[in-house]
Amino acid sequence: MVITPSNFIISIVGPTAIGKTALSIKLAQHYNAEIISADSRQFFKEMTIGTAVPSSEELSGATHHFIQNKSINDAFNVGDFEREAISKIKKLHKDHTFAVMVGGSGLYVKAVTNGLDYFPEVDPKIRIELNKRFETEGLLPLQKQLETLDIETYNTIAIDNPKRVIRALEICIGTGKTYSSFLTRPEKQRNFKTIQIGLNAERSIIYDRINQRVDIMIANGLLDEAKSLLPFKDLNALNTVGYKELFQYLEGNITLEFAISEIKKNTRRFAKRQLTWFRKDESIKWFDYETDLDTIVSYINQQI
Repeated sequence: MVITPSNFIISIVGPTAIGKTALSIKLAQHYNAEIISADSRQFFKEMTIGTAVPSSEELSGATHHFIQNKSINDAFNVGDFEREAISKIKKLHKDHTFAVMVGGSGLYVKAVTNGLDYFPEVDPKIRIELNKRFETEGLLPLQKQLETLDIETYNTIAIDNPKRVIRALEICIGTGKTYSSFLTRPEKQRNFKTIQIGLNAERSIIYDRINQRVDIMIANGLLDEAKSLLPFKDLNALNTVGYKELFQYLEGNITLEFAISEIKKNTRRFAKRQLTWFRKDESIKWFDYETDLDTIVSYINQQI
């Protein structure tokens, strides 16, 4: 017998700076719901401007969870998020039919909606060797090796994140199969139904919005925020677009003007990877970023 879920998650995805936060608050208000953030950098309380944490006004518009609830010094990965988010959603669904999840971190969204993928154990010596190569040769040779061994993963992961690149490579080398080949197992059964909404726009519009957002971040004090975090620059949480470029400036390696242009360029690349990831999911219903709320609500109501 098939049991029809009586609780729902409205998941809002899309590229950075497209307007996901604003839509999530409107939908949370419409459906009397609370919001789960699935943005893997907004978890950290020390990072505010560079992660586009919702403003105090936005936060007051609906109850948010997983916003600046961790420290950059805390060990917190996608598996931890899956456990904590599912636990929180179960509690929310005791009093609310709906919860809204919003974020552009595809792996974190997938962890909640489908569950994490299983990867076989591989020889730990492989990771040790890859880390040694990273320390001596830098990230570029590892990126090129991943591009050769698994182009799909190369095009979808945060390719500037050494930890992600090394993780993908150790699976490729240790199993003789692509990392992406392990991303196809049956999804976990959840006691809620997920309704996925994607926001998008023409690439030129996305890029313009990104450039404007970066300029606003700089005007709002991103450089001072980066300066305060410079002693922690080697932490994984700070291997993040917007911070790592300014760290390079603060250490005298590049000019401020170049750092800002690199932030814009790397954010545009990140948005492209986000779209590549989300477009693989055929369950996502895409809307133009300017679509009115009534149209999106009508679609959601049809899925209930």
